Amino acid sequence: MSETAAAARTLVHYEVRDGIAWLTLDDPPANTYTHEMMLQLDAGILKARFDGNVHVIVVTGSGEKMFCAGADINMLKTSDPTFKYYFCLHANETLSRLEQTPKLVIAALNGNTVGGGLEIAMAADLRVARRGKSKFGLPEVSLGVLPGTGGTQRLARI
Repeated sequence: MSETAAAARTLVHYEVRDGIAWLTLDDPPANTYTHEMMLQLDAGILKARFDGNVHVIVVTGSGEKMFCAGADINMLKTSDPTFKYYFCLHANETLSRLEQTPKLVIAALNGNTVGGGLEIAMAADLRVARRGKSKFGLPEVSLGVLPGTGGTQRLARI
């Protein structure tokens, strides 16, 4: 899929119901995030932050198997080092914004939550997982890759 086509897709659905802003990550099958998804997540966080009718933000994933598997590895494989640096910097800023939002943030973990997906979940105030056999972790550390968006720091604090 071209970068333009991906940018035109809605990768984070934003909906407000009863004072709750729902941000749903939607890029099946693993809801991996690209720069385009992170831009949409960032925009949703800011929109909810400025909406006086929103008191709670819930971040969840579409589908039944995955909350989020983190960054899109194929996107990273084809990116130059400068893009990767700025991509990680923006993702860090987005998760810091989520973590520092003065509204209650809940990560509704509807499936496997790994890599950058766990880092998103750890930026929330509360994490609620559905019953089942979902996996949680930072598997990138077994590959010698540092979690790029604050996972090591947040995990130690949690």
